Amino acid sequence: MQHFYKRHIAFLFVLSGLLLPFFTSAQETGHTLDEIVVNESRIQLPFKKQNRNIQVLDRAMINGMAVKSINELLTYAGGVDVRQRGPWGTQTDIGIDGGTFDQTLVLVNGVKMNDPQTGHLTMNLPVPLEEIERIEILKGAAARIYGVNALNGAINIVTRRPEQTGLYANAYTGSNFKRDTSNQNPFGGSGVQMGGSLVGKRMKHSLALANESSSGYRYNTSFNNTKAYYQSSLKLSERNSIDFMSGFINNDFGASMFYAPPRDNESKEAVRTFIGSIGGTLQVSDNWVMKPRLSYRANKDDYIFIRQKPDAFHNIHTTGVIDAELNNTLLTTYGVVGAGLELRTERINSNNLGIHDRTNMGVSAEYSFTGIPSLLINAGAYLNYNSDYGWDIFPGIDAGWQIINQLRIFANIGTGQRLPTFTDLYYTGPTNIGNDQLRPERSLSTEAGLKWSSGRLYASLSGFYRHTSSFIDWIKYRVEAPWEPMNSSQVNTRGVSISADYRLSEVTGASQWGIINRASYTWLSPEVSMENAENAISNYAINSLRHQITNTIIINYHNLLSMSLGMRYAERINSASSGYLLIDNRLSVTPGSVTVYFDANNITNKEYVEAGASPMPGRWFTLGIKWKWANL
Repeated sequence: MQHFYKRHIAFLFVLSGLLLPFFTSAQETGHTLDEIVVNESRIQLPFKKQNRNIQVLDRAMINGMAVKSINELLTYAGGVDVRQRGPWGTQTDIGIDGGTFDQTLVLVNGVKMNDPQTGHLTMNLPVPLEEIERIEILKGAAARIYGVNALNGAINIVTRRPEQTGLYANAYTGSNFKRDTSNQNPFGGSGVQMGGSLVGKRMKHSLALANESSSGYRYNTSFNNTKAYYQSSLKLSERNSIDFMSGFINNDFGASMFYAPPRDNESKEAVRTFIGSIGGTLQVSDNWVMKPRLSYRANKDDYIFIRQKPDAFHNIHTTGVIDAELNNTLLTTYGVVGAGLELRTERINSNNLGIHDRTNMGVSAEYSFTGIPSLLINAGAYLNYNSDYGWDIFPGIDAGWQIINQLRIFANIGTGQRLPTFTDLYYTGPTNIGNDQLRPERSLSTEAGLKWSSGRLYASLSGFYRHTSSFIDWIKYRVEAPWEPMNSSQVNTRGVSISADYRLSEVTGASQWGIINRASYTWLSPEVSMENAENAISNYAINSLRHQITNTIIINYHNLLSMSLGMRYAERINSASSGYLLIDNRLSVTPGSVTVYFDANNITNKEYVEAGASPMPGRWFTLGIKWKWANL
């Protein structure tokens, strides 16, 4: 009965979020989502004209929500399965619409962040939350746009580009007011983010530093996380520029019950990641834009199974990825042509996995037909060569018809691939062994739906079907046996998603009110066919969301007082526990250049697990202060 009421309370909460825009009217002012241009590799389209299921979490959402990391922010994106093993971005796996954490491609300003060792490291990002301008979430197979490993979609994190010189700082501290039973010390944590920008006539620079540390929230979950991020741009002329980006993160944390519970209660891990890229925008002619880019990502993963006995089982993995791209956009009379080349090399040096490398080469072509004003068709393919698996091609097409100015009908179909990670292929451990005979996963995804876009309201309703073949699942035939990856399954997933984003600004005399109300509901129904392992125990095949509901309301009065209330409900397939409902709240006051805020996360103190057997924190309170100089 309790589970029944929780589900209905969650349903009523999101229903109010979806219906509120239709019962409210007021003066429309300010920024709208329609103004955003989604940054794809070759062809850029306004948010309103996209024929794909794309969500955007923009700066207005980031400023008002009770979150401290990119990972926590993504928990409010419909269909995005954020499976955290610790707070504040300690360690997180990301899936989209029922997919696994190795099937989602993550990018920062278009630069790929996925680590060939394992998808567990993908979200170890060196970008502080204060530096994020928006996050673009593209659902469905995206190989045509981004290449391999975007089997179920892609998440592109776009950082802020400074327009004037300025400084900012954000400091916070918090606790659950409980004590560690092993030493009687109180659990708590604190963080600081600071940065600045220097803007000249031709050059723009920004630098951000951040540190977060905590004694944890249960035994052996303390962490220390340090980030540094720098970006700059040089304007060569009115139409030509060079961009540079680099970042570093050192993430050291207790990993109790993260990966192999209950045997890993004394585990610890340190992950260090460096990224760097240099690229440019070159206007070759009035109709031809060229965008070259060279990027590098290095990662070191140091995992100790028993921290008191490091020699018992100690993994040190070092990976390096070099990626060279050349993307082109050509304007023609009847549309836009996009073409690109990509060369990517991946290497690992590990005391457990060994020394391995592989090369990936891709050639892409895409055409956007714009000859009929109300009709937009995009079609293309990505031709890929991998040194281990040979040649393959991934075509896709999407179409959209603008029925009226506000209403658009869309449909798309696409293919994708996920390469086995080096962990899938070569790992040997106490509870897992690799399989060097694995083949890549493949998917075929199709989706159709409706989008409504006006000055204040953006809403969408869509349904999708995805067929994944050669699914890489970690399986075993006996409970006491180790997990081993196999191409053992086919997974057919059906899903429905509905979302609404409503923004209101009302001016009455000297008063100004602002409201953001964002809500979503996602339903997923996967079916698994075990091809060669009918009696096996599966670890990943049926481990996704069934129902997900999110709703966020942000109310702002005269840019002085602000309040946000966020709700997330998740119910998983084959989960030992029922669905869980989480409620977060932020209150803030901004007298001038200073903002004081108070966050209450998991207000109802709900006990829940997102990944494995790692319990997440209960109720947590945070007090923080922000300061800024200039309009950053």
